[in-house]
Amino acid sequence: MNIELADFQLKAIADLMEAMKCDKKEIILKSCTGSGKTIILTHFMDEYLKSYKKQVFIWLTPGKGNLEEQSKEKMDRYIHGSRTKLLCDVMAGGFEENDCCFINWEKLTKKGNNALKDSERVNFLDCIFHALEEGLTFKIIVDESHQNDTIKAEEIIDYFKTEKIVRCSATPKNYKDAYLIEIPEEDVIAEGLIKKLLLINENFEQNISVEDQVSYLMDKALTKRRKLHSEFLRRKVDVNPLIVVQLPNKSDVLLESIETYLSAQGITYENNQLAVWLADKKQNLESISENNAESIVVIIKQAIATGWDCPRAHILVKLRDNMSETFEIQTIGRIRRMPEAKHYEDDLLDCCYLYTLDEKFTENVKRSLGKGALEERDLTLKREYSHFTLICQQKTNVPFPRDAKLALKVIKKYFSSQYNLDGKAIENRKKLEAHKYDFNTDIIDYTKSGELATLSKEEFDNLNEIKIREKLTTHKHGKEYHHCVAEIGMKVGLDYNNMNAIMRKLFLKDLRSEYTLLILEIRELYAFVINNKPRLIDDIRIAMASETAQIKIESNMITEKPWSFPLNYMFAYDGSAKDQMELIKNVYKGYRASAEVRSEPEKIFEKYCESNNHVEWFYKNGDKGNEYFSIVYEDNAGKQKSFYPDYIVHDTEGNTWIIETKGGFSKSGQSEDIDKFTSKKFAVLKKYLDKYNLQGGIVRQDKQSSELCICTEEYSNDIKDDNWKLLKEIL
Repeated sequence: MNIELADFQLKAIADLMEAMKCDKKEIILKSCTGSGKTIILTHFMDEYLKSYKKQVFIWLTPGKGNLEEQSKEKMDRYIHGSRTKLLCDVMAGGFEENDCCFINWEKLTKKGNNALKDSERVNFLDCIFHALEEGLTFKIIVDESHQNDTIKAEEIIDYFKTEKIVRCSATPKNYKDAYLIEIPEEDVIAEGLIKKLLLINENFEQNISVEDQVSYLMDKALTKRRKLHSEFLRRKVDVNPLIVVQLPNKSDVLLESIETYLSAQGITYENNQLAVWLADKKQNLESISENNAESIVVIIKQAIATGWDCPRAHILVKLRDNMSETFEIQTIGRIRRMPEAKHYEDDLLDCCYLYTLDEKFTENVKRSLGKGALEERDLTLKREYSHFTLICQQKTNVPFPRDAKLALKVIKKYFSSQYNLDGKAIENRKKLEAHKYDFNTDIIDYTKSGELATLSKEEFDNLNEIKIREKLTTHKHGKEYHHCVAEIGMKVGLDYNNMNAIMRKLFLKDLRSEYTLLILEIRELYAFVINNKPRLIDDIRIAMASETAQIKIESNMITEKPWSFPLNYMFAYDGSAKDQMELIKNVYKGYRASAEVRSEPEKIFEKYCESNNHVEWFYKNGDKGNEYFSIVYEDNAGKQKSFYPDYIVHDTEGNTWIIETKGGFSKSGQSEDIDKFTSKKFAVLKKYLDKYNLQGGIVRQDKQSSELCICTEEYSNDIKDDNWKLLKEIL
């Protein structure tokens, strides 16, 4: 099964490969539920085993839910030809080179377990001992490591005599002395793998009186589920949204209450619309994870079993009793996956929902997710703004060379153009040599020699450089070649197999074709790639970017259409904020000062608009989706991107302004803008404003004066530049 890895997944794999070289034994992979952790780790193991010989991976999983079998099945599906084993396979045949062994943690740690007992057959510890004797090296992956932090667990790991342990968790513990690799949640959201926001207690009144929490919360949840289902049906998407009802432990009364309520709504075990997953009661679970499964409600008690993957779960109802329970972030994680691993560009479908009267649980959710967990209300557009229109630009998909065939063409074209190469391999070699490409058949490396008084970089750089020449052997340097190819591929989003095929088609004698640039023997190819790895990485990265950079965004590549304010607006806000004042100049009725998710510059700008007598109204634009206003620009790789300016403002003189807010300038004048594309966005915004005779620009705060400033003509990252004007003098 070939899957296209997201950019953040490719980066995580590259980071893991790099981390394996560091001197720290412990590596922590921190990734939220839904980030594709298993995909990342299985591809990492595959890349590592291609680069290093005599290796065995041990993947340890928690004891519940047969997670080791699920993980093994995924690797078999994702990585063709992988050598995967379970504990029973190890007990039967021991460990072998390139094994990836998925082992249920509990089977090694549970008291009295047969796997660790001496017997007539070879036991598990003997299997480890024999593997070490044969020169095999173990690498350990501890999945859901937060659940396995025990003394006994460490004793088991010690048996493998490993030099590297990769611990994976959404909530890792005790990683002070470890090499930390953290996948930003924003990157996972941007790829559409998890929902944008968790919305808490949608449209709850400020003060509510509830006689029966079950009926109150379930009424809300079922209403939301119907809206979700209707929208999926309208889009002809076969997804049946699921409500997860979490009961407190030891609460049989609440179980009966929820079953009675649901029965009255026609939701029962008998018609398959109700499922239950409790320690002593399981029903209608066979296909519950399928997007079109019949069940619309599942009842659970504790946090859903680790590894449970049900992306159609959109809503969590958390019931309470008088007992205090430990909050589990994994419970929330189960409703954050997207059903089809993509956003629908619709706030209704791209969010998940929590309904609860458990104040402590709500507080813990907010503490854990921060701005990813907010309260929400539906706002309606004020009638007088319903006729306002702008021309909205939407990107047209431009091919980006990540598939192997296109990448081969692009790389060949770049080398031919950059180094003036033609069809004559001998001449091509001379030209590449003239540009400092190394064609040595020995492996060249470098070291330093000399004396150091201090460990400063300056002194180290002044040491004598010594060139080391090593005779190439295909056995020894074969793995180094594979490692280099894998690393080059990783930098440009291609897997090892595809990158290796490209290298061979471009440079190998035995594979002459229209793409051949050099005719190297296999030994020469190994040396060429190893000795020129940094040059090849640079050239291939530029090649992959330069082709798309030549694709100009022409009018026929951009979709332009009239755009109006959405009639309804899903307004997320911080209900605990002190300032709940309504901003009456916003185009939506009920828009509050506590609006989230907002950056500090956005909050400052909204207050400015509200208090400015020259501002008639303002609109806060969304940051993704066809329902919001966008302009198209190109990133540094030539790839089309959608730019969503933060605000549309209308002044009392009838002018429309399009405003993008950015991080300010510190009191010392240092830029606090972290967006590397600001200048590109300004350029395309300026072009748009000029075309349609509108006003606007980039707004940033000068913290020395506490004033907002605007740049409208030429962009500068220096606040002292004359292009920056006081906003109050302009708008």
